[in-house]
Amino acid sequence: MNFKDSPCFCLDLPVTDYEQALDLQRDIVEARKENRFNYDLVILLEHPPVFTLGRNGGLENLIVSQDFLDKQGIRLVQIERGGNITYHGPGQLVVYPVLDINAAHLGIRDYVSGLEDVMIKTAAQWGIKAAGDTKNRGVWIGTDKLGSIGVSITRGISFHGLALNVNIDLEPFSWINPCGLHNIGITSMKKELGKEIPIKQVREVMKQHISDFLKQKLVKADLNQIKESLNSASSHTAKPGWLKRKLPDAPEYEQVCSLIRKGGLHTVCQEAKCPNQFECFSKKTATFMIMGSKCTRNCRFCNIETGPDEMPDPQEPFKIAEAVEKMELHYVVITSVTRDDLPDGGAGYFARTISEIRKRIPEALIEVLIPDFQGDYEALKTVLDAKPNVLNHNIETVPGLYKIVRPQAVYKQSLELIKRVKEYSPDIPAKSGLMLGLGETDEQIYQTLEDLFNCGCSMLTMGQYLQPSKQHLCVKRFVRPEEFDSWKKTALKIGFAEVASGPFVRSSYHAKDMYNKKQ
Repeated sequence: MNFKDSPCFCLDLPVTDYEQALDLQRDIVEARKENRFNYDLVILLEHPPVFTLGRNGGLENLIVSQDFLDKQGIRLVQIERGGNITYHGPGQLVVYPVLDINAAHLGIRDYVSGLEDVMIKTAAQWGIKAAGDTKNRGVWIGTDKLGSIGVSITRGISFHGLALNVNIDLEPFSWINPCGLHNIGITSMKKELGKEIPIKQVREVMKQHISDFLKQKLVKADLNQIKESLNSASSHTAKPGWLKRKLPDAPEYEQVCSLIRKGGLHTVCQEAKCPNQFECFSKKTATFMIMGSKCTRNCRFCNIETGPDEMPDPQEPFKIAEAVEKMELHYVVITSVTRDDLPDGGAGYFARTISEIRKRIPEALIEVLIPDFQGDYEALKTVLDAKPNVLNHNIETVPGLYKIVRPQAVYKQSLELIKRVKEYSPDIPAKSGLMLGLGETDEQIYQTLEDLFNCGCSMLTMGQYLQPSKQHLCVKRFVRPEEFDSWKKTALKIGFAEVASGPFVRSSYHAKDMYNKKQ
């Protein structure tokens, strides 16, 4: 396959798992953004049964229970495309063009209208008269929807696309308000004609109309060759220059390590392989991690071990307070592993640690970085009643990546926690952090920032995700320092009071400086 001679590739795939197809699109988008893969690609396929919820969607448009879906064996996936909730299944032809729409001289509206026209012309070849609707995007036959549109565009690169109902089972559409609309019908080519339609023929016709729309010849591609091309062009095996640091040579580093080691304590700096630990330890600062060194969860970005097998040390709050006093700290950050095995998620340990530090150093400023406590409001109140100076809870990533990055966490639950901080203790600033480089789009980042701000978050950190081991998620992209600067300006414009944004920024990096600036 000669990429240079091929203006637009076409992958004709069989029934393919939704997440696999989504990961492929994201990989191509990232490669295109970094100029590692410079070719347009159109993917045609069908999906096993799945509901997808776009960034404008709400679970109120799912009108059956999760238990019902589980019994049907159908999953619900939240993603970054536009639109609301829809259903995909065998017999529905799905097309994902991954294109540079700027190079194609297409505006977003023209692009969406063009995809609708492709479906209209395809249906017309079977004698079916369909039309678009500028108010409700997609393709319609009267008040019945025949095909859907949902696209996402980042830096001019489009992905997601269209779905045309050919022979699909229509019953699952009755379990949702399709596209967030009430009292609409869903139809298919099979229903309109009263007979099964050869979907292979529909694919061929669709490809011809896509080629006409894009004014490019579609050249057949092989999935393995595409993957090989992406892998060989990958720049993720070596860190860029801006992520290389000289280790400081300071006696304070060993002093802090010795205090931590002798006290039998844990720091997130060491357990999570934070790139700033040498700098922070050299400045006699550290983020203490309570309740042990093993977590009940298994987030795919985190280096902390899974599987606590014992109760937390009841003397730990005293030991940490003693270490804080010996280190002469005036700003202390306390975090923890997630302990879903404890009745209060460990909230009481946070409160006791705060109390013991204040007994020894009354003037100490204390920031806590807490887990979600599985949405337990009383546990959150326990921590807030102990009066930390800052309450931090990291959102970590965008909602569309939660299933991959934080499979045991819930995006909206984390937002609710931050909202409750503002409601219950308005004098305690809420802080959160976001990792970049996991495959998120600009649209997703912006929406996450707006979600955090609207829930009452006033302090924000943004940093580069770094893969701690080969068993963890790969870095999809190394974000340049100037892009971090741009996101800081965006976040401040949204309304955040303080923002730290850069490749090496972590939740507690220069936390004291951020707090002092906010005052």
